[in-house]
Amino acid sequence: MTAPLPSSAPITVQVALGERSYDIVIGRGGIDTLGQRIAALRPGARTAIVTDRNVAAQWLPRAEAALDQAGIAHACIVVEPGESSKSYAGLQQVCEALIAAKIERNDLVIALGGGVIGDLAGFSSALVRRGLDFVQVPTSLLAQVDSSVGGKTGINSPHGKNLVGVFHQPVLVIADTAALDTLSPRQFRAGYAEVVKYGALGDPAFFAWLEANHAEIAHGGSAREHAIATSCRAKAGIVARDERETGERALLNLGHTFGHALEAATGFSDRLFHGEGVAIGMVLAAEFSAERGMMPASDAARLAKHLAAAGLPTRMQDIGGFAQEGLADADALLTLMTQDKKVKRGRLTFILMEAIGRAVITNDVDPAPVRDFLQRKLSER
Repeated sequence: MTAPLPSSAPITVQVALGERSYDIVIGRGGIDTLGQRIAALRPGARTAIVTDRNVAAQWLPRAEAALDQAGIAHACIVVEPGESSKSYAGLQQVCEALIAAKIERNDLVIALGGGVIGDLAGFSSALVRRGLDFVQVPTSLLAQVDSSVGGKTGINSPHGKNLVGVFHQPVLVIADTAALDTLSPRQFRAGYAEVVKYGALGDPAFFAWLEANHAEIAHGGSAREHAIATSCRAKAGIVARDERETGERALLNLGHTFGHALEAATGFSDRLFHGEGVAIGMVLAAEFSAERGMMPASDAARLAKHLAAAGLPTRMQDIGGFAQEGLADADALLTLMTQDKKVKRGRLTFILMEAIGRAVITNDVDPAPVRDFLQRKLSER
């Protein structure tokens, strides 16, 4: 792990996928370079910006000004904020708007927003005219370090999270760290859970650095950009080696099998942000690993302690309205977990841990011990 660079220097991380390689540009003021970067990348292209109402109020004028300055024509598609837009209805809205805007196959879609917008705009661009290229401009910490990189796009199903979608890589990611200044503390903390994930799954030195510097990351500056760049390098390396998640890329789902079930149980609502679900899910994965004798209990406790120190929930009881909508029902949660994309013929695949910084893919997990583990955790007070 390298030392942080000065915050004034943009950092570029490449996702090496041969002819489909692309750059992640990290730094303050990145949105202001959107027009010149698109002009260089795709001369003569028209664009359509997909965003949500909240992000539009903060950042759409800046994005439009950057495109206008470069002489790039653009349409705007604004959806409602939140997971409710990551649905069949939201997908139809964006696809029809792209068609109505006459966006052609040599044009570009711009996803301006958090993970919901990136997933929705990316999936729509993969479908319209059998495939449009798109640019990710992530405005949340979670999107900058995770969902904007790697080409996973999709929407939610009533049966579970991200069950309908395709792999569709962007052609450019612009992570403007100034956009993080407008996040609520809760939104920022939710994104930080994904940063912790990279240390927990494969980089113990980074995890230790996060323990020492998480307050500085929250305040901004070079520590924040270093954390984002380190996370992006970790994900870019894994994606380059396993783009379609046939092996190693599954490690990026640490905490997600538990977390996605909890999100579904809360109705994909603001009661539980995605990163909060991942935080609880990582602790559950670590504790389950410890119960199986795979990981020292002290490491599981260390992970939980750091997430709690960063202000994140670490127990299912931390979720608002804990006893509602099946959250206190181990069987209901297990049913949701069996809809996970990693399930094979009814047997669960978990990302478990052997130590801080060493996650492993564990196939063919018997659901019965998982159900018993959940029941014990749910009974805690």
